[in-house]
Amino acid sequence: MQQFNFKEGKNLMYVAARAFPDDIFLAHQELHSLVRVKTNREYFGIAFADKNGKIQYKAAVTEIFKGEAAVLGMETCLLKKGNYPSISIPSTNTDVSEAEKSFIILLIDPSKNNINVTPWDRTAEIFK
Repeated sequence: MQQFNFKEGKNLMYVAARAFPDDIFLAHQELHSLVRVKTNREYFGIAFADKNGKIQYKAAVTEIFKGEAAVLGMETCLLKKGNYPSISIPSTNTDVSEAEKSFIILLIDPSKNNINVTPWDRTAEIFK
């Protein structure tokens, strides 16, 4: 497991996957269809457990100007500065089970052996 350290927060706009893990790639496809300008952006996958322990997933991208999400009709979130646990998955891998396994590993609370929002509120993956 690796750690990403974001020295500053990132304003993101996103498309939420309807179901995890089945709709991860559909969410990324929808994101790419909405966002026409592809340069000078960072793409992310963000996962977290909701209050019922169900994993939620968002395909996200940085805004390149304030208010861009509103213009595109997209929702926003702030990826706070700090450390995020990470597992690398090759960008050419289309096997959804690999993403599912990775996020479950990242979201497991070792002390309780179940999915929980601790020890991290969210996990993030970066697509380059």
